[in-house]
Amino acid sequence: MKLGITACLLLVFCSYHESYSQKKTDILPATKLLPFGRYSFTGQELELISSAVHFGFSFKGAECTLYTSIPDANGHNYLQYVLDGVYQKRVRITGNSNAPVIIKTPAAGNHKIWIYKATEATTGPIMITKIVADQVKPLPVPKAPLIEFIGNSITCGAAADASETPCGTGSYQDQHNAYMAYGPRVARALGVNFILSSVSGIGIYRTWNTDGPSMPEVYEKTDFLKESSRFWDFHTYSPKVVSIALGTNDLSSGDGHTPRKPFDPGQFINSYVKFVKLVRSRYPHVRIALLSSPMIRGSGRDNLEKCLTGIKGEVDKAYPGDRPVALFFFKEMDAHGCGGHPGVEDHGIMAGQLKPFFTKLLAGH
Repeated sequence: MKLGITACLLLVFCSYHESYSQKKTDILPATKLLPFGRYSFTGQELELISSAVHFGFSFKGAECTLYTSIPDANGHNYLQYVLDGVYQKRVRITGNSNAPVIIKTPAAGNHKIWIYKATEATTGPIMITKIVADQVKPLPVPKAPLIEFIGNSITCGAAADASETPCGTGSYQDQHNAYMAYGPRVARALGVNFILSSVSGIGIYRTWNTDGPSMPEVYEKTDFLKESSRFWDFHTYSPKVVSIALGTNDLSSGDGHTPRKPFDPGQFINSYVKFVKLVRSRYPHVRIALLSSPMIRGSGRDNLEKCLTGIKGEVDKAYPGDRPVALFFFKEMDAHGCGGHPGVEDHGIMAGQLKPFFTKLLAGH
């Protein structure tokens, strides 16, 4: 009888131990993650800042738990993720909720996830504290050439995705989808890395409805805020190509309420040339590409293309020993996003137009 009780107790212990082992999880602190894009480590947290800044991790099992938050208790923001190479969806992060994000997989096994910030820097940061899952490990971004995409709301993927929140409703960030913007799509198609340095409404010497701040005034700030005291460390990355797509907002007629002077081609060209020189000072000998805008038509389109051609001439003259500035002029587009912006499908079309162009640049042509 005594042996029987012992055997029974052993069986219960073994069953408990097996069940406990199956539920066991590992913790990956945010400080061990390997983010790519503009970010900052604040204490024990990872601060995701720029559009499409991303990080990856692997794990085993049927789910993982992401502990995340935003500073604004009354606000909300968005992450999006790719599971085992397949894009999934956006995930809303609410400021007044402490609930972690649980990502479930179709089946148990070994998995890889890449987490992206769906929104731009000016929407506010998303904080990551830790990842909890079985055998969770950080993933480095694969070694590959890098393209930095500098631009405005189009480059951000802003107002592109109305699949969850219809145009004209919700908050501005509710239609952001940085992962599906033209830059990341070109990079994925070419098998290269990317970072987005983009701000909605911004221009080279003014914004869409005010005199500033302009991209040259915020580019060196980590969070693209003129009043910020944080400066980005440009030694973090060494892009092979820097793509600049600015001008849409400089040429804007404004909001109809704020007084606005006519577009000044001379000021535009001078400011643009100075900005390209600033970029070159941060990335010596990088290949510069200037992109037009698919949103501008008629005389505005002609004006922008003429200005970009003039800027190329000025920069090439300033750097006679380096490779010339490359120009790309988008075809006119009937945009299907919100507020006249390109939609997700439109970004796919833009990426298709750009693929041969960047293929040549990356090859050194």
